Amino acid sequence: MNIGAGTIALVTGASRGLGYATAVELARQGAHVIALAKTVGGLEELADEIETVGGSCTLVPLDITDESGLQRMCVAIHERWGHLDLLVHCAVHAVLLSPVAHVSDKDFDRMWAVNARATQRIIAMTEPLLKAAEEGTAVFMDDPRGGKKFFAGYGSTKAAAQAIVDSWAAETVTIGPRVLTFSPNPMPTGIRARFFPGENREKLASTSDEAKRLLDHIS
Repeated sequence: MNIGAGTIALVTGASRGLGYATAVELARQGAHVIALAKTVGGLEELADEIETVGGSCTLVPLDITDESGLQRMCVAIHERWGHLDLLVHCAVHAVLLSPVAHVSDKDFDRMWAVNARATQRIIAMTEPLLKAAEEGTAVFMDDPRGGKKFFAGYGSTKAAAQAIVDSWAAETVTIGPRVLTFSPNPMPTGIRARFFPGENREKLASTSDEAKRLLDHIS
């Protein structure tokens, strides 16, 4: 797809990390960015940066697990634009690594709610909007850590999310929307810092470079 003036793009997890960088790069290329995240301060910083690159955005301070809130957002998108050209789903939740037997119920439930359940819900709610676009495209982040030691919670929920995305991609391959998976290189994000706190972050890829690579992947 061609990203430019008139492109309506929804980015989840937009207040930090790859979501933030992708929102900025989309705005730089002329898209109107609908930025969804639960961190209001991060969204406000994003809006300021998008303004500096001459872009435009709509901020949606919302927890990705708030289904009624997602429904209201999608209704508002339909009423204002009638379609959605691009969904970039970056929202994710992770906690410190731990053995299987030590993952708390609270942490496990939250990771399932954000990483797996919310993936299915965002698909269900945006599919009609993406189908209404000329070339609706959805992009999801792959992180294949399922089965690795200490990744029982995060890895299993990301594996479930990928299974959901793969099923949707197979179902829509001939009828649309286009469904893509992107595998980012290791970046100095807050989530990675929880996994590898002693890592040399200078050797990691920048989120801005990965955002540009993501958009090249879409094109």
